[in-house]
Amino acid sequence: MPFQHTVSGRVYKFENLRVLLAKASPARSGDQLAGLAAASAEERAAAQLALADVPLKVFLAEPLVPYETDEVTRLIFDSHDHAAFSPLAHLTVGEFRDWLLSVEAGSVELGRLVPGIIPEMAAAVSKIMRLQDLIAVAAKIRVVTRFRNTLGLPGRLSTRLQPNHPSDSPQGIAASIVDGLSLGSGDAVIGINPVTDNPSTVAILLRLVDRIRETWRIPTQSCVLAHVTTQLEALRRGAPVDLIFQSIAGTEAANSSFGINLALLDEAEQAARSLNRGVPGANVMYFETGQGSALSANAHHGLDQQTCEARAYAVARRFHPLLVNTVVGFIGPEYLYDGKQILRAGLEDHFCGKLLGLPMGCDVCYTNHAEADQDDMDALLTLLATAGVNYIMGVPGADDVMLHYQSTSFHDALYVRSLLGLRPAPEFEQWFNEVQAELPRMAAMIEA
Repeated sequence: MPFQHTVSGRVYKFENLRVLLAKASPARSGDQLAGLAAASAEERAAAQLALADVPLKVFLAEPLVPYETDEVTRLIFDSHDHAAFSPLAHLTVGEFRDWLLSVEAGSVELGRLVPGIIPEMAAAVSKIMRLQDLIAVAAKIRVVTRFRNTLGLPGRLSTRLQPNHPSDSPQGIAASIVDGLSLGSGDAVIGINPVTDNPSTVAILLRLVDRIRETWRIPTQSCVLAHVTTQLEALRRGAPVDLIFQSIAGTEAANSSFGINLALLDEAEQAARSLNRGVPGANVMYFETGQGSALSANAHHGLDQQTCEARAYAVARRFHPLLVNTVVGFIGPEYLYDGKQILRAGLEDHFCGKLLGLPMGCDVCYTNHAEADQDDMDALLTLLATAGVNYIMGVPGADDVMLHYQSTSFHDALYVRSLLGLRPAPEFEQWFNEVQAELPRMAAMIEA
């Protein structure tokens, strides 16, 4: 189905919905390198104007990736709730944007619509929104999840304590955990990226965190972010697994490049639930995403990277996760070139994830070869906090010495909590207030 719009007397034509979405996407290096981006700001504006006139129901009639060959597409269409979509069925993308920004679209109303919105609709409307639009709508949406504590409540900002170490040293990891806990970080999860992806290492690190948590009765959860198959093997060997982690993407081919599919994630979720380590009905999955992952695997099917990213959220919401976060600047400048592109992408991802009913966090980050710096991260952090992001990362000194990228520190979390009057998860906050006097003794015992 072709689309077109006239700007300054020139007619711009877009041969199908996939091309229209790519041309309407705000500028980013990944789409440019893939040959998908608009050739000029005028062409981008024409595409955005044309996109605003597209009825939402068109997205249900024109799959962007073939249904027959892609299990993510099948998931999106087979799980779509037509009754939940019916209040939106008469709207165009532009009218959907206007309604989202209206006073009629409150948190309750938005929550009812979640099963009726597919990722392509969320991606489309985000492309015609300013940053303030993305922030204003996302701030209205609260997604609350639970394991040992409660995440996503209004007035709360949680953190993942990320105590990575370049040699998986238990002593070094423990020291970072103490550092983070003493500064109020770790209520979302204590999550370690292991250097060595093998079940024995994963089990050692899980037992380390679990011993600390049980000794000091910390109301949080742990995770070692190895491949899902490695975590499953550690679980089978008796390791204390709280959450199952996996990076995911928006097409079957991209997920295959990660060595996963929906059936494997189903198996992992069932295994984690069988342990009953959280509260009854606890959310047990943790997913990370990031714009550019499908493109980097040549598995994007001609889709722009932001639309592919939104499709990854369909995979995530199938499993009702405790945590989802976009690792927004981690893939590098080949996909998001500078601070401006990273900032825009982070707010887009957060908006789309929340609109699709996910408990969105963000790793506010960049690689050292990107045209970005910590000032850019301060800006994105502050904007995400005003938009109601569920959680951010807490990395010692904001410098991950194992993954070699720049993120947010324990002190960054203190800054934004103080600035906006935000607090940790309630159970964790109560624990922290009760043990503050004991923290020096805790540090001495753990480091010993």
